[in-house]
Amino acid sequence: MQRDGNEKSRPRTAQSFCVPKGDIAAQGYDLSLNRYKEVVHEAVEYESPLAILAHLKEFEAEIQAGMRVLEGMLK
Repeated sequence: MQRDGNEKSRPRTAQSFCVPKGDIAAQGYDLSLNRYKEVVHEAVEYESPLAILAHLKEFEAEIQAGMRVLEGMLK
């Protein structure tokens, strides 16, 4: 069966793509998607652990202040 349109030209990173029969035969007719799909990993930059801990300390101080206010309402 022949594919119409641009599906044959889609990269293997796309949601759907075509794989040549020769590639499938070379893999022993294993149709597992992971054998043919190319995954692009993006580098992610995170804040330093010390910066994250500083933010957590700020949040914790806000929580503690809120708890003191609530506790004062209960007395």
